[in-house]
This record gives sequence, structure tokens and C-alpha cells, in this order.
Amino acid sequence: MKAIQVHTPGGPESLLAVDLPEPQAGRGFVRVKAHSIGVGRPDVLMRKGTYKWMPPLPAVPGAELAGVVDALGEGVTQWRLGDRVLISARELSQRGGCYAEAIVVPEDAPYRLPDTISSDDAVSLPNLQLALALMKMAAPAHAEHSHILITGASGGVAGMLCQVAKLHGFITIGTSRSRDKCQFAIAQGFDHVICTDEEVLKDRIEELTQGRGLSFVFDHLGGQSLIDGLKSLAPLGTLVSYNIVQGSPTEDTFQVMRQLLERSLSIRCFSMHTFDADRPLRRGLMNSAIELLAQGQVIFPRPRIFKLSEVQQTHALLDQGLVRGKLVMHP
Repeated sequence: MKAIQVHTPGGPESLLAVDLPEPQAGRGFVRVKAHSIGVGRPDVLMRKGTYKWMPPLPAVPGAELAGVVDALGEGVTQWRLGDRVLISARELSQRGGCYAEAIVVPEDAPYRLPDTISSDDAVSLPNLQLALALMKMAAPAHAEHSHILITGASGGVAGMLCQVAKLHGFITIGTSRSRDKCQFAIAQGFDHVICTDEEVLKDRIEELTQGRGLSFVFDHLGGQSLIDGLKSLAPLGTLVSYNIVQGSPTEDTFQVMRQLLERSLSIRCFSMHTFDADRPLRRGLMNSAIELLAQGQVIFPRPRIFKLSEVQQTHALLDQGLVRGKLVMHP
């Protein structure tokens, strides 16, 4: 079986193509043959050896795989050969494992895929699941005609957040550095996108919100982006930080909040790992994501397709910040 492993953490070149024994489905397990494999930032952290939930090395990265059940272990009753399923590493005891031609998982791990959802779209469903979880932070009382800022608007999670926020009645504002990424984000449904290389963020937010400020900011960039978002919040506004890909905030966030004391602002640091021990809620979010996509209430942008053997190229694009939407590999 062809797979990708990390033996020594490092750059994209540390992703090595290897031949592994074909995995066998033991009692209570199923084997899933991969049709589509998602590529995401947790994979980058695993490649670098900095992932907080790092598996032991050598490790096979990969958090999302869509395919068909092609082997059943003894005692399995809820699946049949040929069933289309999604595997999310959030359902596994050890993260990763999806950069491979096949994976063996407990029979209660897969999600059933309706025929209306393609395998290429299915590996973006964890982004929609995350977006639904993030939107739990947004109190319904703030939703009516409120403005929400989503940084890095051309990213996969940001695009899902935008669509979910619009379903909740928010007016969506995105940020992106380049004009082409801004145009991509607009095409994905954002009401407004601010090109931070060409426009002053503070001035545009004041203009778009008519001076009221933002009810919510969802920031995965960190650095100066987090501070700028915090300063743009309306009274009682909340900033949700769900990653810091550009590093820690450039200023003491507590001091900034004290300087803006009259606004009574809040910051929440969010991770999907909060739900690691809450299986019903976690799986409920994913099942809601599957239903939304199947019903056409959200639309995924067309992914960029690569071969599994081109994995180093996908990670180079992620490292360079040149990704719009989802990267998907075919075995």
C-alpha cells in the first residue's frame, strides 16, 4: 500500500512516499479504500512535529479521507462492502493516518455519505463541522443585521464560516491580502472583503458598520490581525481565536482590552479538541454539516486536485500561503 510518512519533522521534503503492508480489518473494524484525501494545516503541524496531539514517529499525516468500505472485520454489522463513507481523524484515538491508499478504523468511526456528495467535496466537511462549532460562540441575540469579521477569507474554514454566518443572519466581512484572493472570497459568498494590502482595515470597518463596530471576529491568523480585530469590536463584542498561523499577538491583549474597557470586550480561544470527549455533540455537528451540504444550503468551492505522490507540492503551497479553498489528493 502506498502511503506518506514523516520520519523526521521538517519542511515539505520530509513527507516521504513509502510502501506499507496492506492493513487488515480485525474484529469490529472496517477498511476504507481512499478515493479522496484532504490536505490541511493540522497536517503541516504534524509534518513539523509541533502538533499538540502528535502521533509517534514515523507517522502518516492526514485528517480526512473519503472512499468506500472494501473489507469488513468479524462482527461488523452496520456497514456493507461498497458503502461510501467519510473518515475524520477527529473520530480516531490517534490523529493522522489518512495520507494512504487505505485505512482501517473502528466500525463506529465512519460517517455515511449520501450519493449527492462527491468524495472530493466530502473531505471538506470537517471544515464545515468546525464552522458550525465556531458559530456556537455567536449568541443569536447579536445576529440580526450584525457584522461579523472572518480573517483569511480565501481559506477553506473561512469560506464555510461565511456561509454558516449568513444562514444565521450576519453580514459577513472578510479580509485577505491580495486582490485575487479577495475576488475568490467574494465568489464564495462574502458580503464584503477588505484587501489589507490596499485598504486601511479600521477605516473600512467603520464605513461598512456605520461606526458601530463588529459583533464578532473569527481570527485564525493571530499576530497583528488579532489585535486589529479586537480593536474593531463593538461594545460587548467577542473575538474568537481558533489558530495563530502568523504567531502570537503583537501586543498584550489584556492591556488592549483594559484600554478599551468601556466596550466590555471578550476573547475566546477555541479548538475542536474541546469536543474530543463529547462524541454525541461532535458527531452531531458533522451530521448537520453533511445534511447542509446534501440539501444545497452550503456550496463548496471546487478543490484543487493533486496526486498522492504530489504531497510535497501541496504542503509547499500551504507554507507559502498560496491556497484558496481546499487541496485534495487522489491515490
